[in-house]
Amino acid sequence: MRPAEALAILAAGVAAGGINAVVGSGSLITFPTLLAFGFPPVVANVSNNVGLVPGNFSGAFGYRRELAGQRGRLVRLGIVASAGGLTGAILLLSLPARAFTLIAPVLILIACVLVLIQPRIAAWLAARRTEGRPSHGGPVLAGGVLLSGVYGGYFGAAQGVLVIGLLGSFLEESLQRVNGAKNVLVALVNATAAVVFILFAHVSWAAVLLIAAGSTIGGLL
Repeated sequence: MRPAEALAILAAGVAAGGINAVVGSGSLITFPTLLAFGFPPVVANVSNNVGLVPGNFSGAFGYRRELAGQRGRLVRLGIVASAGGLTGAILLLSLPARAFTLIAPVLILIACVLVLIQPRIAAWLAARRTEGRPSHGGPVLAGGVLLSGVYGGYFGAAQGVLVIGLLGSFLEESLQRVNGAKNVLVALVNATAAVVFILFAHVSWAAVLLIAAGSTIGGLL
């Protein structure tokens, strides 16, 4: 890896860490960057996932004030999200690499659409605040978090936008508190998938270290 490439991956990590903390979809920067420098798609995906985990947790730490009083909810939803992340990671490694190569462009397009409509999602969530929703969101929210976790474990770009939409639809919370909860759940999904990838997949540790350093800084910023 040439110095210019390393610097570009580090910078992409900083940008992705910041974007993931405030919205989600940072993988739309880091994943294509790795592909541009010749990483095979599956290796780029798993290395990107592992590298972004520290940034996910630093983003959650940055939202620690908004997380006050959400522990019970996040324990329940965190278990479901982790199960989804585990399932998605197993699917990624079980299916042929060619399947991911074919599916990834479609997932990137879906992620781009989600990012484009995210401001409308935020406005819609703010407009439909109502009283009386359950504090934990109920089984429908748990099912949605499970499915978003499967998506996150398999690929993950714009996973945060999905989770914000789910939490905001079912919980009576401010958008900032919803975003803090999203950071925790996405961190758990990615961390669970990362354990699987570290144990059973080929990971580029040079890329991981660069993205990890950059995303940690970006998440805190």
